[in-house]
Amino acid sequence: MDDKPENKLIILYLIEKMDLPLSRSQITDYIMQAEFMDYYAVQEALADMVENGYLDSSTNNNTTRYTLTDDGLTTLEYFEKHIAPSIRNKINEYIKENRRDIKREFENTATFFPNADNSEFLVKCGVYEENRVLMELSISVYTREQARQIQNNWKTNAKTLYGDIIKILARRE
Repeated sequence: MDDKPENKLIILYLIEKMDLPLSRSQITDYIMQAEFMDYYAVQEALADMVENGYLDSSTNNNTTRYTLTDDGLTTLEYFEKHIAPSIRNKINEYIKENRRDIKREFENTATFFPNADNSEFLVKCGVYEENRVLMELSISVYTREQARQIQNNWKTNAKTLYGDIIKILARRE
């Protein structure tokens, strides 16, 4: 599919219907897997829509996430019918099957940062629900490997760790 306006509408539609900020890789992976466009067309469309004010982008820990602007939403509402029904249905099915997992990725976060002289790393972990902070932890460690391991363990086991920490902290001795 080489129709650039339709490419942009497809991306706007995906982000609007998911109703979550989506990362560049989430958008690219799905669009390519669905064979709506190739990698370069996705990147070009994203850059163009940010530049022209249809999408906002924010970068945190090397992940760029996209949300619709008011102009992007207005454009989509006006031109949504130009997206083939089969494409809209395919996107809607994808969202139905994957929204919970994508939302979960967004709700459990873990990032790490070196201090000024790279002698320590600060790992920040969080669990969020419906825009509420359930738990945030900041842990200082001495090596990048420790920081990476904590980050990976948190992302993989956040729900269990959250429950264990609550039990330990609320325990009566």
